Amino acid sequence: MSLPIAQITPVTQPLTGRVTLPGSKSVTNRALLVAGLARGTSRLTGILRSDDTHYMMTALRAMGVGITELDETTVEVTGSGTLHPADEPLFLGNAGTATRFLTAAVALVDGTTIVTGDEHMQKRPIAPLLETLQAMGVDASSDTGCPPVAIKGTGTFQSGEIEVSGKLSSQYISAIMMLAAMGDGETRITITGGKIGAVGYLHITAAVMRAFGATVEFPSDSEIIVQPGGYTATDYHIEPDASAATYLWAAEKLTGGQIDIGVAPEDMNQPDAKAHDMIAAFPQMPAEIDGSQMQDAIPTLAVLAAFNETPVRFTGIENLRVKECDRIDAVHKGLLQVRAGLASVEGDDLIVRGDPALSGHVSTGLIDSHADHRIAMSFALAAMKVKGVTIEDPDCVSKTFPTYWDVLRGLGVSVDITQP
Repeated sequence: MSLPIAQITPVTQPLTGRVTLPGSKSVTNRALLVAGLARGTSRLTGILRSDDTHYMMTALRAMGVGITELDETTVEVTGSGTLHPADEPLFLGNAGTATRFLTAAVALVDGTTIVTGDEHMQKRPIAPLLETLQAMGVDASSDTGCPPVAIKGTGTFQSGEIEVSGKLSSQYISAIMMLAAMGDGETRITITGGKIGAVGYLHITAAVMRAFGATVEFPSDSEIIVQPGGYTATDYHIEPDASAATYLWAAEKLTGGQIDIGVAPEDMNQPDAKAHDMIAAFPQMPAEIDGSQMQDAIPTLAVLAAFNETPVRFTGIENLRVKECDRIDAVHKGLLQVRAGLASVEGDDLIVRGDPALSGHVSTGLIDSHADHRIAMSFALAAMKVKGVTIEDPDCVSKTFPTYWDVLRGLGVSVDITQP
């Protein structure tokens, strides 16, 4: 089946203008779930409208949560303090946060719930989360170690001591944290086998939980304590998406422009906001960038590094292999499409051989986005400077930034999307 193609005319002028960013996907899906578990009506403002958040809202509605859409960025969520059995399996597309968070949350359903997704989601591992749920007394299973999963809930689970591996995705731990507040006793999560990657997302989870009345503590780097008591409905504002901001920050640096996104990076709580420091250093980015705490920003940084004055090695990014696609492989191959020899992979490290002369290069490279929004959006940066770079399946940006191509056009970028 043929897919749409995006072709961008290289930019010759600085990009300037003002952009309204979408709300944070990470915060939106956490807030939707916690509000859905709370008793009463919560008003969420600044929410992201995207495929991922659509799937979360659809699933919550299927389990008895009331969601009223007041305008494009505001919803009222009415919960009863529990979740009810859904009539059909919960289909969540390729939404990793929704799939992992709901796999834990449906333990509160008195009955069996099937959580599944599209062909890409059905290749993304979830066995470690199921094993943790099993240790909490939840009947959780999967034939493949990936979705679909079956959760036979009883409306309760075992609070107490839980050990999890530090090698797990932070989304697994966040899922357990949000579930733990619904227990009848204190839950102490101990992280073993090393510090978890992307630990900043655990603090985002805790911040959302606290806003809805939960008590969460981090007595050490390897311990999380969650008190019982459930959640209380409240009004909550969702900050703009830092991962989306990285594309605008990078476009600004690449073109010598000035793009006002309405929020300073230091005012963002999301881990990817730390990428601003690396982007600000361009064209003298650090020789080594540890991506463990800003994983969704790595495709942006890697494409920007292709135009850097010196090579950049990205480390701590092994979890990128189990995102919407294997992002290490996708970025590596995409850079080779831009120009041969531009990047290489050593184990789980990605090495980008920066070359300022890449600007103005002519390429015939077709970027396979792998239906991954972050691959499509980051390689748009390369296409702004390298003539001939085209991006396959540009519509996949609807996962988190549906207006991305229109935003670029509004800044003066010529984007032509050809339908098959």
